[in-house]
Amino acid sequence: MKPPGKLQLEVIHERSPAGGLSAHILPTSATMIGVCMTVMSIGHLGPRDDMRLLIDRLLAVDALVFLASALLSFISMRARRSGARLEAWGEMVFIAGLGLLALGAVTLAFALR
Repeated sequence: MKPPGKLQLEVIHERSPAGGLSAHILPTSATMIGVCMTVMSIGHLGPRDDMRLLIDRLLAVDALVFLASALLSFISMRARRSGARLEAWGEMVFIAGLGLLALGAVTLAFALR
């Protein structure tokens, strides 16, 4: 007879590939799409210039990057064979999206007058 603690760890380990990191990346990516859209909308309250257009385009591309991350995470939770590989791609794309968002934040900070 196995100790109860060990049995519980095995059950958690069996569920981990299907809902591991992807279960966190998927809703966070969706939230980050909303953040990008909100910042784009707020930016339209001020004057329109070349820098504002650059920031809008950067945030639009960033929203698409987060969408790709969300899709990869969702597919990785559904895939049987290549789930771990898709999850790793989803994670890398998510990190790239965070980098783009940080670049957009710095650009926005310097564009404010």
